Order: sequence, then structure tokens, then C-alpha cells
Amino acid sequence: MKRTIVIAGILGGFAASAQAQSSVTLYGTLDAGLVYANNQGGHSSWQQGSGSVSDTYFGLRGSEDLGGGLHAIFTLESGFNLNNGQFSESNTLFNRQAFVGLQSDRFGALTLGRQYDSVVDYLSPLSAAGAGYGNNLAGHPLDNDNLDNSFSIRNAVKYTSADYAGLKFGGLYGFSNAAGQFSNNRAWSVGASYENGPISAAAAYLQLNNTLGTDGGISNSGGALTVENGNGNVAAALQRTYGVGANYTYGPAVVGFVWTHTQFDGIGSVNSNFTGSNFDAGLSGTNLHLDNYEINGRYALTPALGLAAAYTFTDGKISGSNSSGDPKWHTVSLQADYSLSKRTDVYVEGVYQHASGELGNGRANVAAINTLSPSSTGNQVAAAVGLRHRF
Repeated sequence: MKRTIVIAGILGGFAASAQAQSSVTLYGTLDAGLVYANNQGGHSSWQQGSGSVSDTYFGLRGSEDLGGGLHAIFTLESGFNLNNGQFSESNTLFNRQAFVGLQSDRFGALTLGRQYDSVVDYLSPLSAAGAGYGNNLAGHPLDNDNLDNSFSIRNAVKYTSADYAGLKFGGLYGFSNAAGQFSNNRAWSVGASYENGPISAAAAYLQLNNTLGTDGGISNSGGALTVENGNGNVAAALQRTYGVGANYTYGPAVVGFVWTHTQFDGIGSVNSNFTGSNFDAGLSGTNLHLDNYEINGRYALTPALGLAAAYTFTDGKISGSNSSGDPKWHTVSLQADYSLSKRTDVYVEGVYQHASGELGNGRANVAAINTLSPSSTGNQVAAAVGLRHRF
């Protein structure tokens, strides 16, 4: 009997030790509020918004200590609409991230699965639409540079370095997963960031090779990216996005600048959110090149109350055998945020966008504040008030 008790105690000790070396964390953000827009498709609207400021999602993150500074890690993350509970991508549970890999304290992490690219990882946190600010309404037109992480890359192998005295870097490759079609709907990206005292800087590059089918859609739907179900906003034969940014912190204030350049060559279609607008027929069959110049800032009036503002000028050029154009957008956003606790806050925000120039096929450019349906004119105003909870 005594021997049985001793053995049970030893086994219990091993179990407790193994449990202490492994962890699984449930996390996420819930963002709900009321949104007013003066013009969506020619009509004003009041609507309950989900994710006006921050994406609404939940996830599971796990780590197992393998010894010697090596860990097995995984992340499963799902975006959804808080208004109706539907997934942000139809029939896909973990539609944001789903990966597993190994992480070394000294050398970094190697992961495989659905993951975000280097523009999201390194450059996006310096933008008003990125994780540092959490302001979806301030995203650049069509989220053309993915700073608002509209899509993630499937079939991806990714390396993320450790932190070397403030320097981080990494890269990703998303396979086409199609036999005999290595470059048909593949993706790759690289990026780096550096932090030293009050200065933060980053640079990143992303390329998408989306060979198009005869219907204007992606011929290899099992590849790295799809424009269906609210993912990438533009399907093109080739997309290149690159940019740089920097932030400077002085006491309670942070100011920053981000520049990105995006090229959509051989546009086949746009996301269904833009169907029926001037974007839909205007961009099909053209090349669209965009430069985004963003200035942003935050100021903490008190530990609980913060103000944020951003201005972006987007300068576009459309070319092609059947059309040309010169679309331009000016976007201004103002936000006030008050923390009720460490995890819960309320916000109020206003956004104004002015569009000018022409889209392809002789169509006038229209305003399209990020996450909203396009206006029928060159101007659009939106206001939002909401509650956000992080767990």
C-alpha cells in the first residue's frame, strides 16, 4: 500500500511538472458600436458596427517548453462578426491565423500554416490602422497595402527572428500548393523593425503572384490568397507592396510617418464589398499604382484618456490598354478613447474622406472609408461610438 502511494505521488509530481512547462491561452478582442455614414451607395445609414476600430476575434495560443530554450508553439485565431456571430470568412473557423512551429529563445521561430505577412508584422504597428493604434476606419483606400491586415497568407512558411538589441526581422513564403503551377497564386514577403529608446522604425515588402482565370477570379483557389469572403480586396496578376515608417515618442505623445507603395498589375476583380460601385467596373482590366503618405499621432491626456489623429494622402495612377485615370484620396480621422479598466474602453471617432480624379473606363473616383461601402460621390463622412473589450 505504501509503495502504491509513493508511486502515485511520483507520477503526480511528473504530471504537475509537465503541466507547468506547457501553457494554452485564450485571448481576443470584442468591438461593437454604432456607426453613422452620410453616404453608402447614395444613402445615409445608421448601423451597428462590429470591428469599427479593432477587429473582433478570438484565439488560442500555446507553448510547450522542450528544454534548452526551445519551445513548440501554435496559434489558432478566428475573426467573426459580433452582430450576428458569423465567421469573417465563410466555412472557415480559423480564418485569421492557424499555424504550428518551433521557437528558439536565441535564434527565433519557424512556423507553418496560415499567417500574416511582413507588412502586417513590422510596418503595420506604426500606422493608424495597425495594431499600435487599432483604427480600422483609418485604413488606406481598399486597404491596398494590407496595413489593416485585411488578409493573411495560406500555405505559409515563416521565419521570425529573436530580438537582437531592438532589431527584429523575418520573412514568409506562401506556396501555391498546385502541382506544376509553382508561381500560380503564391506570396512572399520580408521585413524588419528597430526600436531604440523613443524611436521605432520599420520597412517591409510583399509580393503576390495571383494568376487569374478567364472569369477574372483566381484560377488556383487553393493557393496563398483569395479575394472571396472578405479577404484580399483586389485580385491581380501581380501585386507588389513596399514601404517604410517611423515613430517618435516624447513623453505622453507619439508622432509617426508611414509611406507605402502598392502596384496592382492586371486587375481581374475586386472584393464583393465593392460590387456595383465605380471601383467594380472602373478597375477591371487595368493597372493601379498607389502611393500612401500617412501622418499620425497620439497623446495621452491622462492615463485613462487618449486622443489620436491621422491624415493620409493617397495618390493613384491607372493605366492599361483600355483605360487610364488619376484617382486621389484625402482621409482624416480623429479619435478619443477612454479606458474603464485595463481591458475595457469606450471610444468615439470621426472620419472624413475626399476623393478626386478618375477611375478607369471614364468613371469618376468615389470616396470609400475603410470597412464601409463606397460613397456615390467624392465625399464620405463617418462617425462611430463603441465599446471594446480585450481578454
